[in-house]
Amino acid sequence: MTGPTRRTLLSAAGGLLVAAAFGPSARADGPMPVVASFSILGDLVAQVGKDRVSVTTLVGPNGDAHVFQPKPADAHTVAPAKVVFENGLGLEGWLDRLIAASGTRATVVVVSKGVTPDAAEAEDGHAVEDGHHDHGGFDPHAWQSVANTKIYVADIRDALIAADPDGKDAYTANATAYLAQLDALEAEVKAALAKVPAEKRRVITTHDAFGYFGRAYGITFLAPQGISTDAEPTAKGVADLVRQIRREHIRAVFIENMSDGRLVKQIAKETGVKLGGELFSDSLSPKGGPASTYVDMVRHNTRLLTAAMVDS
Repeated sequence: MTGPTRRTLLSAAGGLLVAAAFGPSARADGPMPVVASFSILGDLVAQVGKDRVSVTTLVGPNGDAHVFQPKPADAHTVAPAKVVFENGLGLEGWLDRLIAASGTRATVVVVSKGVTPDAAEAEDGHAVEDGHHDHGGFDPHAWQSVANTKIYVADIRDALIAADPDGKDAYTANATAYLAQLDALEAEVKAALAKVPAEKRRVITTHDAFGYFGRAYGITFLAPQGISTDAEPTAKGVADLVRQIRREHIRAVFIENMSDGRLVKQIAKETGVKLGGELFSDSLSPKGGPASTYVDMVRHNTRLLTAAMVDS
């Protein structure tokens, strides 16, 4: 076969190869580079973007976004990004400086847009700033409510579509599938916690990261630290907490993966309360760990909390 007919067939075959390589789930010029501020957010972006995006996370597994100190290499990471995703609500107090230093032209997206934030309150009911870490009077841990995370996912979807319009169908389909997973996850959490009597739904954690979880699912969380790990617990606050544990017979105490658990262990020893295990609050576990994705993290935490409260 020669001439135009052969060239036409070769061209058609080439077109099929290109379509296979760069179909609706991939970009002809490679995955779009995006940056997420911390590991939980990085997972959410990856779930929506899949192979159309290349996600780099600044604060990795077991890292603490409250006290993160960017390095010069982080500016180089941010520089080529098309989109930078942040939680907002004052969590990443270091991010604006990093973005300015990087010279990036990326679109910055606050994924908590649309979330109704909870106020961070002191004992007198006034909004507080934790230590040296200013949250603007809000609790930034909104992802601890699955309903809020669904808002995050919608914001991520819309931002990816805006940055990469050709991927609209892929991003929409990925987000829809993941939102269905989150619907099932929330039903699972509610069913598990329904087995815990109301009077037993009180636990101690390292820092106050589970307020949204508690309000969403009917658990009271108490902590010696405030909403930021940058806050130093006061002697009075710890003494008050010990008295409350004894007075209310609280039996469930947990450490967190990215926090110093020594104080909680000391409180557990002083009060005779058993440690319920390690919760994941502000970051995921490394791959292969019990909380390497957001869904796994919520399931892991729910399983530990339920077991400790039921047995208390």
